[in-house]
Amino acid sequence: MSNAIGPAAGGADTAQPVPGGPAKQPNTNLTVSRGFADWLRTNKLGFAFTSYQTGQLFLVGVTPAGTVSFNQQYFTRAMGLCYQPGRLYLGALHQIWRLENMLRPGEIGNGQFDMVLVPRNAQTTGDVDVHEVGTTSDGRVIFVNTKYSCLATLDLNHSFRPVWKPKFISKLAPEDRCHLNGMAMADGKPRYVTAVSRSDIVTGWRERRDQGGVLIEVATDRVVTDQLSMPHSPRVYGDVVLALDSGRGQIIRIDPQSGARTDIAFCPGFLRGMSIHNGHALVTVSKPRNGTFAGLALDAALKDRDAEPWCGVLVVNLATGDIVEWVKLEGFITELFDVVAMPGIVCPMSIGPDTVEIRSTITFDTNFAPLG
Repeated sequence: MSNAIGPAAGGADTAQPVPGGPAKQPNTNLTVSRGFADWLRTNKLGFAFTSYQTGQLFLVGVTPAGTVSFNQQYFTRAMGLCYQPGRLYLGALHQIWRLENMLRPGEIGNGQFDMVLVPRNAQTTGDVDVHEVGTTSDGRVIFVNTKYSCLATLDLNHSFRPVWKPKFISKLAPEDRCHLNGMAMADGKPRYVTAVSRSDIVTGWRERRDQGGVLIEVATDRVVTDQLSMPHSPRVYGDVVLALDSGRGQIIRIDPQSGARTDIAFCPGFLRGMSIHNGHALVTVSKPRNGTFAGLALDAALKDRDAEPWCGVLVVNLATGDIVEWVKLEGFITELFDVVAMPGIVCPMSIGPDTVEIRSTITFDTNFAPLG
């Protein structure tokens, strides 16, 4: 393949600078737990995570030399992720991007990357505050349209087409009424969503951040529980639903029938984004932002533990609640959003949409397409 951007790579427990990018932001150092590279190799896993604060997509894996690879590219306000084999969807400020693996079977990029993702399509939605993204069994993209308090799909002529809204939302309006934010896909369709409140007025959720967060079953409009604090990222896991009770800093297990909640693990930061792999949860934590996150139970929980909040990615054993591995970001980047596991990928990278590399990285199918 043509020459492309390589990673920032380094061994366990070593600081690695994330460059400033287009706006020349100050650096951020990344450190990893001592066993992180071995954990990725053992689990045959690469993964991706996003920072909307800086508009970065990070792809993480292990190089042939055994060091951890961090490849980063810029997508303005990078948010929700959805991975399918060979394909990555990314929600951004006013578009949903589709990135495709340009490598043919057996090819390796730059001598070490077994996946090279190239942005091939950007569907323009306008600034609807895209949060989590998923795909249905027939390949439709479904996303959480937070600004309009609904689930939506892409449309060729319009910014979006709504597919569902909570029954307590009286109309679709650009008012972020309940802060709908998370979506659990199961059997090829949306199964559950999370919202910060049942508010039906403009930004009404901001006065309900501490309690009243809901998990809703999409098919029935049933509120499974309303006892959550700024919940995010529901995921179907066997017979239960896992979610992030972000206002308390807890990964939780929810009985989908009774709504009963069980804490699994406390995480030192504001939780958003979760991906499940081999009995482990990969979650992102952010440093609490003044104002929006102030006054939550998370503050007291950190104080009780004599702890400072983290920005990073944690790997949590769901059976024990132990944080077994981690990535920590220190410096300019303080907030992350989503994370997605990429099973079977060793060392992924991407090419950014506004880079020199994307202009010169050209591939094509050698088989001629029929004219008609």
